Parts: sequence; structure tokens; C-alpha cells
Amino acid sequence: METEKKTQATAELTDMDLSEQIKKVTKDSHVRAEKTELMMSFQRGQVTLSQYKLLLSSLYEIYQALEEEMDRNSNHPGVAPIYFPAELARLESIEKDLEFFYGQDWREKIVVPAATKRYSHRLRQIGRENPELLLAHAYTRYLGDLSGGQVLGRIAQKSIGLKSNEGLSFFAFPGVSSPNLFKQLYRSRMNSVELTEEQRNAVLEEAVRSFEFNIQVFDDLQKMLIVTENQLQSSLTHSKSVTLQFPGASTNMPSLLRMVLGLFVALATVSMGIYVF
Repeated sequence: METEKKTQATAELTDMDLSEQIKKVTKDSHVRAEKTELMMSFQRGQVTLSQYKLLLSSLYEIYQALEEEMDRNSNHPGVAPIYFPAELARLESIEKDLEFFYGQDWREKIVVPAATKRYSHRLRQIGRENPELLLAHAYTRYLGDLSGGQVLGRIAQKSIGLKSNEGLSFFAFPGVSSPNLFKQLYRSRMNSVELTEEQRNAVLEEAVRSFEFNIQVFDDLQKMLIVTENQLQSSLTHSKSVTLQFPGASTNMPSLLRMVLGLFVALATVSMGIYVF
């Protein structure tokens, strides 16, 4: 009975176009990705500036690897049909956003988690060894960004409190006049790629893997943020606990006396500064 079900499911999958197959095999992973804390923050309209900056930093490394491998394999039969750099390339947009948030020396300031490094390594690996597998990552990344880009961009702008579109270039696709029509074209091109049965199965497995990589990146980014916030809170708590103690002074000294002593300490500090310099 179980074998019959598997055979029927395989037959149904075989009858589908590649784009439909990818959608089917990644359905569960897609739901899990949407339920990560980072994506839930977007959906609730509560994404913070720290979350967004960390996300952009990881997206930079991911798209750098993806687009460099796509460029290098642009004539490969498994890549050429879905190679649309003028319409889809994200790297320059992300660089522009990172410069807006971090300044011109943003490359020296951004940090990414281990999951991002693993994702980038995988993209470069398949670019060298199995370029047709780039199709799975390009499809899940670009069409995902194109589908939710405008909505997520507005959420980020409102949540972070940006007054203009500066810092939101990642979500804009000026080379795509109609996202829906372009997605139809992209799927059609992708479905036209000639693959052996073994290659097609490998692409489907890679599509699932791409979602898993993204889930790991989202989770790692959230962990980084929690660690950073805890360190900041610990630092603030420590600084608050440091108080000046005077011999014989009572913790319940009158407020006027505390103010006078505070003024004295401030003046003494200024005087010491003058003598030092």
C-alpha cells in the first residue's frame, strides 16, 4: 500500500513542469521558512533596524556567490535560459543599502553567521561542479524576492522609520515592469531547460536544500541578534551598578547634597582634564 502511494506520487511529480515540481517539493520547507522568528518579525511589521542590517549583510554574501557563479556559467545550458542580470541582479542594490546604513567602510563592519558562510560555499561548489543546480537557488531566491519585494520593502520602511527609499534598494526591481509577467517568462524559460532524470532529481533536492540554507541563515541571524542584545544589556546593567562611594556617606543623603557632590565631581573631572592636556 505504501509502495503504491509512493509510485503514484512519483508519477504525479513526473507529469509536472519543473517549476511546479519545485513548488511541490519545497512546500513544507517554505512554510517553515516563513515561521522563523526573523520572517515573523517582517510579517508582524516589527522588523528592527538591527535585524534588517544583519539580514542585508548575509544577503550580500549570498548574492555575491550566486551572481558570480551565474556570471561565470552564463553560457551553460542549465543556466543560460534563466540568466537575467539586467532584470534580477541584486548585488549592487545591496551594496548601496549597506553603504547607506554602515557608511563607505561597510565592508569592514558587516558580520555574517556560519550558516551564511555554508550557504555561500555551497553556491560556489555547485558553480564549479554542477552549474545546472544553480537553477534551483536562482529560482527560489530571485522569484521569492520578486514576489514579496514590494510588500516587504514597505514593511521594512515603516518598521525602521525610514523617510525615503534609501536603504531599501534590495526590494526594488527597476528592470522588471510587470513582476507577474516576468515570473511567467522565468518559469517558462526554466521549464525549457533540458535535464536528464538524474539532473532533474538533483535540482529538486537542491531546491529543498536552498530553503534549508535560508532557514539556517534566518535562525543564526536571530541568535546573533539575541547575543548582541544580551551583551549590550549586560554592559548597561554593569555601568548602572557602578556608583561613587564616599567615606561615611549615607545612601539616603539629601538630594541637594547629592547634587552638590555631583557638581564637585564634575568640576574635579574637568580640572583633571585640563591638567592632563
